[in-house]
Amino acid sequence: MSNFVVSARKYRPQTFDTVVGQSSITTTLKNAIKNDHLAQAFLFFGSRGVGKTTTARILAKTINCLNLSPDIEPCNSCESCTSFNEGHSFNILELDAASNNSVDDIRNLIDQVRIAPQIGNHKIFIIDEVHMLSQSAFNAFLKTLEEPPKHAVFILATTEKHKILPTILSRCQIFDFHRIQIEDIVGHLSSIAEKESIKADEKALHVIAQKADGALRDALSIFDQIVSFSNNNVTYEAVLENLNVLDYDYYFKIIEAAKEGNIAQNLLIYNDILSKGFDGSQFILGLSEHLRNLLVCKDPSTVDLMEVPNEIKEKYLAQSASTSQSFILLALDLLRDTDLHFKASKNKRLSVEISLMKLSSIEATLKSKQAS
Repeated sequence: MSNFVVSARKYRPQTFDTVVGQSSITTTLKNAIKNDHLAQAFLFFGSRGVGKTTTARILAKTINCLNLSPDIEPCNSCESCTSFNEGHSFNILELDAASNNSVDDIRNLIDQVRIAPQIGNHKIFIIDEVHMLSQSAFNAFLKTLEEPPKHAVFILATTEKHKILPTILSRCQIFDFHRIQIEDIVGHLSSIAEKESIKADEKALHVIAQKADGALRDALSIFDQIVSFSNNNVTYEAVLENLNVLDYDYYFKIIEAAKEGNIAQNLLIYNDILSKGFDGSQFILGLSEHLRNLLVCKDPSTVDLMEVPNEIKEKYLAQSASTSQSFILLALDLLRDTDLHFKASKNKRLSVEISLMKLSSIEATLKSKQAS
């Protein structure tokens, strides 16, 4: 077997500048190092796959680098950087609190805190999933966090900040990592595809980014999956098939048929959607999102709220221009009610079909109101 390395590991950022989508945090950390205003405890909070642990490792490596670059990046060649990159640094210790959450584990960590660093000026302790520590472990850790030795720096990472004691939070500089924007994920995937000589359609990468829901690690895992499925040719069709995502075109056709009052056409389109294995609830949510996008296209100032490829954006703008705002709002209201009652419905197919019939009757209703 070949020594394949998944993209999430192979392209894991090694410097602050390569961290995706968290520029405000990395800039703050670099300035703190540059101005020698480094706190002794940090808390990195955010959802999965947004760069908390990666940024913690880069910060730890940068703090102890013996030859920082002018833009405050680790040199990756000094003794401290080399030992960290090779995985045998004695100055940077990582603890997974999910499996090491007892008082004894924290006592062992406290014993390590007392030992001065061998290389550099700091000893850094990265505690991942810190919210998993037991109550007694938090209490044992509190005194050390309050008055640590000058050489000790603690970097805590968590997805559930509300589970951490307020006394712990008050002793940390807290950094909130936000979900990665779709455009940032698409740009990162495009650069990886170029480096790996993989053909990748922009529309396909957008779908992957949307499916990842702001988690870059998830996007990279999906990307690897699609690359294997499509034999290094990541097309829009391959992504739709592999991820079970409904094509945008179905929603455009539904709205056009609805505006024409063509009930039969919409029932046939929905039958085709069901025959491909899609769920009615998934369809209703997708159509609601489509109508929302049509609504934001009504005003140039809100067009950028759509996170779709440029090619698809042009289609949205064209359909929005030919669709009245009244139609869109009534359709959204209708689909909201359908979604609320869908789970309780005994005949789910009929529930969606009735909604499509009503959707196809909105234009006629609006015209009759105008006439009267």
